[in-house]
Amino acid sequence: MAKYLAQIIVMGVQVVGRAFARALRQEFAASQAAADARGRAGHQSAAASNLSGLSLQEAQQILNISKLSPEEVQKNYEHLFKVNDKSVGGSFYLQSKVVRAKERLDEELRIQAQEDREKGQKPKT
Repeated sequence: MAKYLAQIIVMGVQVVGRAFARALRQEFAASQAAADARGRAGHQSAAASNLSGLSLQEAQQILNISKLSPEEVQKNYEHLFKVNDKSVGGSFYLQSKVVRAKERLDEELRIQAQEDREKGQKPKT
């Protein structure tokens, strides 16, 4: 009886182990495909998200920006920074979120400008 119980347990562990390994391989393949689809800029953007702790979408929501333009980023940043200043009854936490959002968007603008320069320098075939 104990022998059969041990065999059932071993088989169950093997089945679960194989399923886990298969799921892990599928997830890795999907992750690689998504990274390839994003291209090089996606890697830079993902790195910027990791450094700042905010995704591009979060930063755009914080600064209430629909299209990424330096003028709109600066205008909304200045307004929200002043409104959330502690001396006028604002929140230091929200003010720091505004600063981090601007840093993230500035980094994205820098990445886009770098891509534009690289595209302009590539010889056309």
